[in-house]
Amino acid sequence: MLWLRQFIQFVCLMVLQVLLFNRLQLWGVCHPFIYVIILLQWPNRLPNWAEMLIGMAVGLVMDICCNTLGVHTAACVAVMFLRPFFLRMWVPDPERLLGTVNANAIGMLPFLKYSAVLIVVHHILVFSLTAWTFHLWWWTLVTIIVSATICFVLTLLFQIVQKN
Repeated sequence: MLWLRQFIQFVCLMVLQVLLFNRLQLWGVCHPFIYVIILLQWPNRLPNWAEMLIGMAVGLVMDICCNTLGVHTAACVAVMFLRPFFLRMWVPDPERLLGTVNANAIGMLPFLKYSAVLIVVHHILVFSLTAWTFHLWWWTLVTIIVSATICFVLTLLFQIVQKN
């Protein structure tokens, strides 16, 4: 049942991302990628290589929908690679997590730290690989900060809605 819920959540978030959030461009610096919520909340039961394959699949779907050449795939694989390290850093016993990784399961403060770091890592990789230059590095930095902040706020709202 958990896998069905994860699949439905994946489809809903990808549809929202592709149809709504990819078109949302505030002043050219706001590009929130809410599909990262899928990766953040993935259950902690699989080996690391399987989680990275899931990250690759999610990133590949996003690359196909956005016509980007592996940018999202690389960022998602990196997030799924780093995810167990940050879970162990802020969650006392991550092996006992049976369901999805969310604020209810690990606590609000650990989830805030965990999600903030991984969202920033994801956005740094996506926008750095997209820019592929240090020309206008400040514009890339502003885009990373604004987009990651908006994505983080939307992730928190998603947690609040999911909690109720």
